[in-house]
Amino acid sequence: MMKIDVLTLFPEMFSGVFGHSILHKASEKSAVQYNVVNFRDYADNKHQTVDDYPYGGGAGMVLKPQPLFDAVAALKERAESNKTRVILLCPQGKRYDQKKAEELAKEEHLIFVCGHYEGYDERIREHIVTDEISIGDYVLTGGEIGAMVVIDSVVRLLPEVLGNAESHMKDSFSTGILEHPHYTRPSDFRGMKVPEVLLQGNHRLIEEWRSKEALRRTFLRRPDLLDKIELSKEQEKWLNEIKKEYE
Repeated sequence: MMKIDVLTLFPEMFSGVFGHSILHKASEKSAVQYNVVNFRDYADNKHQTVDDYPYGGGAGMVLKPQPLFDAVAALKERAESNKTRVILLCPQGKRYDQKKAEELAKEEHLIFVCGHYEGYDERIREHIVTDEISIGDYVLTGGEIGAMVVIDSVVRLLPEVLGNAESHMKDSFSTGILEHPHYTRPSDFRGMKVPEVLLQGNHRLIEEWRSKEALRRTFLRRPDLLDKIELSKEQEKWLNEIKKEYE
């Protein structure tokens, strides 16, 4: 079972996320155990202050090292794991992607640190954090939403969490390209028809159509992804045909 701890000043934000849908089902299946902690509880002063003014002046407040150092130490001790990853959500982190999600899904224990205010005392980054992650080139009011994004993308990859074990293997980005289009009943909706190949039951032709359409979608929407993968000869042929359609 994977153990996920979240350190935040707003633990109530996670109740709805962890209590519904796939994340909740994963907990029910004992694939993951969540623990949300208010790290203000670890402050060693009577007012439970977790932030202070930055040395050298400047706008905003900075999270103090002591509460987070002590909170992470306590969570590591309880987990009794030698493979804890401590993840800091921040705009300066490495851009998050599916490859990172697959990497984290193999771990036993993850601790997510969600900050607020202007930033973190640099000693937090240097001494207790193993990974700094950014979910995009923009700034949020805190790390909570970023942590939810990462946790959702990781937990769905755990064994037996999704109903179909192969579901995530064909997701966009898992294969290196975007996913093919999907259709369901009715086959004719207000004159908009499902591609005929999907209705004929020929699985070889269906898989070929899906592969081609995945390439088409990637070429049109995220051509940069095609530079990062090695295509088969068949895929290269299909891609050349697709490019000619748009010349």
